[in-house]
Amino acid sequence: MTTPAKDKEGYLLNLADWSPTVAEQIAQEVQLELQADHWELINLVRDFHQRTDVVPAMRPLVKLVRDNLGSDKGNSLHLNLLFPDGAAKLLAKIAGLPKPTNCL
Repeated sequence: MTTPAKDKEGYLLNLADWSPTVAEQIAQEVQLELQADHWELINLVRDFHQRTDVVPAMRPLVKLVRDNLGSDKGNSLHLNLLFPDGAAKLLAKIAGLPKPTNCL
């Protein structure tokens, strides 16, 4: 399988190119092994984006996760443990979404 086209930061150029296999490839590139907790968040942000056309930055992401999955998962510590080095950006990248607005 060929890797879909990405921008210079590694985000997919065409959101339709995303698949679970592509998510696994992107995760491998950053030495991350996707587990059930990762997939729960990937599916949550993909569903949120499909409904709203918004990719949440960190604060809205924490609120989204807290509202949908509870406060034990909806906090920045949990999110940063699962997606190190910028949870909102890395989660969006692996989920095949554009870079969140307001993220450097």
